[in-house]
Amino acid sequence: MKLPSLPTLLSFNGGYVDTLGFLSLSGLFTAHVTGNFVTLGATMAHGLDGAWSKLLALPMFCVIVFVSRLACLKIQGTGRSPIRPMLVVKLLLLVAVAAMSFVYGPFNGDHSKITLAVALILVSAMAIQNGLHKAHLAKAPPSTLMTGTTTQIMLDLADILANPKSDEIAAAKARVKKMGAAVITFAAGCGIGAAGFMFAPFLAFSLPAILAIVALFASSAAAES
Repeated sequence: MKLPSLPTLLSFNGGYVDTLGFLSLSGLFTAHVTGNFVTLGATMAHGLDGAWSKLLALPMFCVIVFVSRLACLKIQGTGRSPIRPMLVVKLLLLVAVAAMSFVYGPFNGDHSKITLAVALILVSAMAIQNGLHKAHLAKAPPSTLMTGTTTQIMLDLADILANPKSDEIAAAKARVKKMGAAVITFAAGCGIGAAGFMFAPFLAFSLPAILAIVALFASSAAAES
């Protein structure tokens, strides 16, 4: 049985974790962290829960991306690829969240220190995924932010329609196929994340850790920069 590629697993995980975090942690975006500026404004306007996690998400994300990049450069300096070592770190963070979910879950977006810790650990895990993808899997579409990907798909489709005989059409069709698959995979992750929140709130936080284990054995050759 052939495993999904690493970018495919990361895209699914991005949609799943962002949706599950949003539903469980008072509207927190754990992967698309800049979206928390909007939800923080809504929290302040309507008196909703989760202000601290939304306020701390971006600084935490930035620190982890910075530190993980330094670690990647250190690993590269030894002649090794940093992809698998950083995936192991991400796995450990997701295992910690799964364990906390079993002990303290289900989470309902309250103000407890446990919920805040879960939120920031998930943000840290997704920061590693974002940084690793941007620096070392640059040939694959982004795994957490689909706005730019969707925009490129629409631009390519317009080019294909307007210039069906252009020499660039083959490249545009290839991009549409690759990016379309990423968007569909991300959307599937969103849907299953919502289902996990509704039907298995204790177990839902375990799937990202399972996916992280599978990712250790998935191929990244076609996506590495």
